[in-house]
Parts: sequence; C-alpha cells; structure tokens
Amino acid sequence: MNKSKAKIAVLVSGGGTNLQALIDAEKKGIIFSGTVSLVISNNPGAYALVRAEKAGIKSAVVRRKECASADEFEQKIADLITDNGIDLIVLAGFMSILSERFTRLFERRIINVHPSLIPSFCGQGYYGLKVHEAALAKGVKVTGATVHFVNEIPDGGEIIMQKAVSVRDDDTPETLQKRVMRLAEWQILPKSVEKISREILDANLEV
Repeated sequence: MNKSKAKIAVLVSGGGTNLQALIDAEKKGIIFSGTVSLVISNNPGAYALVRAEKAGIKSAVVRRKECASADEFEQKIADLITDNGIDLIVLAGFMSILSERFTRLFERRIINVHPSLIPSFCGQGYYGLKVHEAALAKGVKVTGATVHFVNEIPDGGEIIMQKAVSVRDDDTPETLQKRVMRLAEWQILPKSVEKISREILDANLEV
C-alpha cells in the first residue's frame, strides 16, 4: 500500500481540547505524515463533535447504552475504523476502557495521552482531575503527561513520549490540569502522532 498520509481517528468523550491540539498541529505542519480523518464519540453532547464539524472532519457517535453489550459497542467502533480505512487511533479523553479483544484488533495502532508521568498515578480509576488530585495529595514536585500505546491493561502499554511539568505550592487540581495540558499534553501528543504516523507509512512502504 502506498499512501502519502496515515489516516487518523480520534476517540473522544468531552470537550476535545486534545483533539483541537491535533487539528492545530496539522494546520501548522507539526503533523505532516498523518491527517485526522474521523472523530468518534460515545457522548452525543461532546463539544469535541463541534470542533470536528468546524474543522470539516467526519464524525460519528456510538453510545454504549444503545448497544446490547460492550462487545457490540466496540464492534461498532471497530467497523467505523475499518470502513474508513483508519491507520491510527488516538484516545483523547475517551472515557471508556477498551477490551483486550479490541486492542488486539489494532495492536500498536492505538495511542493514548495520560496526564501523569506513568507509572505514577495511572491505571484503573485514574482519569481527569482525579490524577491531579492524587498527585497533589502525594506532594510530588514534578508531574507531567505520557503518550503510550494502548493494550488490555489501563495505561499499561509501551511509552512513546513523556514531558515533565513542575508542581507549584499553590496549585489546585484545576490549575495543575490546565498547566499539564498546555505544557505537556498539547506538546507531546501531536509529536507522538507524527512519529507513529511516519512509522506506519514507512512500514506500509516496506510491505
């Protein structure tokens, strides 16, 4: 297969700030080996869908409660990925744990951004503000973000990129969350997407 860009699907549940970071990075040429082709949300009210529409990106909604089982929910997402010729899946605030069956279907084709320096403050139950609350409760002086491959273990896949962010004495979970997003997540997620997109293209050229 010879294609000039890897096709990227972004899975989202909420505001889509990391999706926006990817859209902006593509416009700026930071991401040039891939293109965001599809946005999938499990929440029809997600503002991320508005961001997708404004950017002219195709979107779809798959609601867990409209599916008879978790398997059906994941199969609908898998069908969208396959039908749209997607090469890389990016989880950007997607509030649903994917099963081993799903992650094996797209091995080394799913990446996630997590708002801590894995292996700290990660795994089951650590998401959103909970991560930053835990970091502050522990009294760490440095936190950050991690982009990693997704496997059947929550936040357990191989690390692709990390960036550290200092914790301030007067930080709240909210201020820390915003700074980690701005200084780490929005920096390393686009760079990681470019890196993996390039690797996918190079691997396809070798086939």
